[in-house]
Amino acid sequence: MFRDVLFGCVALVAGSGVVMAAAQDDAKAATQKLADSQNYSWKTTTQAGGGGGGGRGAGGPSEGKIDKESGVMILTMTRGDNEIQVVKKGDKAVIKTPDNGWKTPAELAQDNNGGQPGPGRFMGRMVQGMQPPAKAAEELVADVKELTPSSSSDGWSGPLSEEGAKKAMAFGGGRRRGGADNANANANGPQISNAKGDVKFYTKDGVLAGYELHVTGTVDFNGNTRDIDRTTTVQISDVGSTKVEVPDEAKKKLQE
Repeated sequence: MFRDVLFGCVALVAGSGVVMAAAQDDAKAATQKLADSQNYSWKTTTQAGGGGGGGRGAGGPSEGKIDKESGVMILTMTRGDNEIQVVKKGDKAVIKTPDNGWKTPAELAQDNNGGQPGPGRFMGRMVQGMQPPAKAAEELVADVKELTPSSSSDGWSGPLSEEGAKKAMAFGGGRRRGGADNANANANGPQISNAKGDVKFYTKDGVLAGYELHVTGTVDFNGNTRDIDRTTTVQISDVGSTKVEVPDEAKKKLQE
């Protein structure tokens, strides 16, 4: 009898492993279908714990569009009363702020405040590393320790690895390239501890329709310590029917 119980437990564990592996594969497939789409739009919102909007990395909503054929990605970010527009094509990007018109990240980086680096440098670096949701979701799937089917919707959920949670905390729900491979590798970057996170993926007709990323932990940036409790929600829409139009001034600036 003991042997039957033991075999039953082994079979249950093995079966759970098969289900989790299948969920991981299905999530990858849904993400790839979005990446393969001709175009799509999305909206990103970020909230701090308790429903507030503060916390490092939290900010106003942003909206984006991407077209696979042209390789153009357009972002519109709201920061307080200001609107910031970004156009990216390959490794090139131009940014429009209320005060500066269209500028490249290099031009923004030259702005300073009393001889000190100004906010333009941070903005330029942030924009250079921005990724569309399909790429960000692909990295999140890879950083999840295990995925299980969601009981309330067509999708999956699971906890992030510690390194995955650190990346999400340091670089936000949009996931940015560069130092994201090791959030604590750069001594000038944020030092993160007690990082935890989880993510939920949603699908529609087998295509990724959005995700919700929740992270908690402590960030120390240049001696300033802050506890983080942040939820980032990305909603994808108009897959295959999004129109991406680049302003003429942005086009000229990209060609310089």
